[in-house]
Amino acid sequence: MPDFDLAALSAQERSRLLTRVVTPRPIALVSTLNAAGQGNLAPFSYFNGGGQSPASCVFSATRFRTGAGKHTLANIEATGDYVINLVTRAMAERVNTASFEYEEGTDEFDVAGFARAPSERVRPPRVAESPVSLECRLFKVVPHGESPGSANYVVGEIILIHAADAVCVDGLPDERLIAPVARLGADRWAELRPEGVFAYARPSSP
Repeated sequence: MPDFDLAALSAQERSRLLTRVVTPRPIALVSTLNAAGQGNLAPFSYFNGGGQSPASCVFSATRFRTGAGKHTLANIEATGDYVINLVTRAMAERVNTASFEYEEGTDEFDVAGFARAPSERVRPPRVAESPVSLECRLFKVVPHGESPGSANYVVGEIILIHAADAVCVDGLPDERLIAPVARLGADRWAELRPEGVFAYARPSSP
């Protein structure tokens, strides 16, 4: 059984290793605007929920290979607002297109062919094709390192959730109907399918 000493690996080797063992990872397709109102759309697979009082979530905008911060991070720090859009199989190819490291000022809504839908509490638009979108306000950015590939944890408060009627059961979004996709290792993705879902009731006693 191999052991992996993270300190002995290059940043690229660590990335290949971590994305194979921390998996599946849900995808946050994050829409932002910069201070001048120019749009940006980018996917992040280091994404998860946090607490519920207040409702919060976190994603990590890792630094570019040059060590520079990503445009999404700069936009959020400048404006404080963003939207996290969940990703389905029908969206996956266009999300992959949006993942390219485009020049600053490029709006991936247009490059990837996504439609904009207006948000209610924040300025950046939602992705119309996404069945669930989370309008967020920045709480804090927590940097961990300054080298290429280092993390910037964006902690945000969720202030409004949009959910399409088609993915709701008894008034609540149902992940079996959302069927989100997730990132795995290498170039692999995965889709949540109803036949892969199982349930356990939480123990009420030891």
